[in-house]
Amino acid sequence: MAKFLITGITGFAGPHLANLLHKEGHKIYGLIRRTNGMESDIRDIVPDDVYESITFLYGDLTNYRSMRTVFEENQFDGVFHLAAQSHPPTSFRDPIGTMDTNVMGSANLIQVIQDHQDNCKLMFCSTSEVYGNVGQDGRKIHWEDTILPANPYGASKAATDVYLQERMKNGFVKGFITRAFSHTGPRRGRIFSISSDAYQIARMMKGLQEPVLRVGNLQTTRVVMDVRDTVRAYYLAMIHPEVKNHVFNICGDTPRKMQFFTDKLIELSGLKNVEQKIHKPFWRPHEIYYQHGDSTNHSELTGFKEEYDIETTLHDLLMYWVTKTN
Repeated sequence: MAKFLITGITGFAGPHLANLLHKEGHKIYGLIRRTNGMESDIRDIVPDDVYESITFLYGDLTNYRSMRTVFEENQFDGVFHLAAQSHPPTSFRDPIGTMDTNVMGSANLIQVIQDHQDNCKLMFCSTSEVYGNVGQDGRKIHWEDTILPANPYGASKAATDVYLQERMKNGFVKGFITRAFSHTGPRRGRIFSISSDAYQIARMMKGLQEPVLRVGNLQTTRVVMDVRDTVRAYYLAMIHPEVKNHVFNICGDTPRKMQFFTDKLIELSGLKNVEQKIHKPFWRPHEIYYQHGDSTNHSELTGFKEEYDIETTLHDLLMYWVTKTN
């Protein structure tokens, strides 16, 4: 049984990862900022037995002394660093806050591992946003391609990505980097495009919203994977003994326009005559129009294959919002 710390355990992917780690028989620690009861919110997808097995630790990634206490008082075999401000449009409105959380918070975590637990294996959850429009010509983005972010969120992740590569290369930290492409599923925040559609459609199904769906740019193309597959990809890399200093793209293998996901959610709902209306606030100031990643270095090393088909993913997301919506 290994001991794993999850930063961002109260976010989107964190609870799904906790479910997986529990299933695999590991001890789970979750980092949270304060004792305000917000951690219980993950019970919407985390069963009682999993929740009760989690040891919540209180610390602030942006405060080195706070993180030092966490690592002095506990020993971890690995850290899944998922915590971040991860919404690109928000990063345009608050670039300084995004940098503080994503860059300085990550730098503190890297430093405290280096100072106190140098045998602990760190997974940094980077993002495909670091590539910007590198793949707009329709080719698969390779993990060694140039990183050229198109928004402050991508830039914040790129900064930590490059810094951690230096730390790993020079032997200060053991770890690897996962550049996650688009993923969705139950618990995805409704400020994100596919989940926004699912939330609105759930409200329509319950008679709480007129059949007018506010959408963003549906002509962009993404490879979207189920979050439960995404966290399993993280886990397989974490436990693999040969994973050291790697950079992985984590992504599905079927590029689709965003219009596909909107249409499929409407189809799954059984609703008729839903009007799709462009809502300008949902558009990014600087859009990434096409992304498709090459993840073969990860799949060939770990044996990872997707288990969830996209229709199951969208169905589960829609039913999540049907259950949550009042």
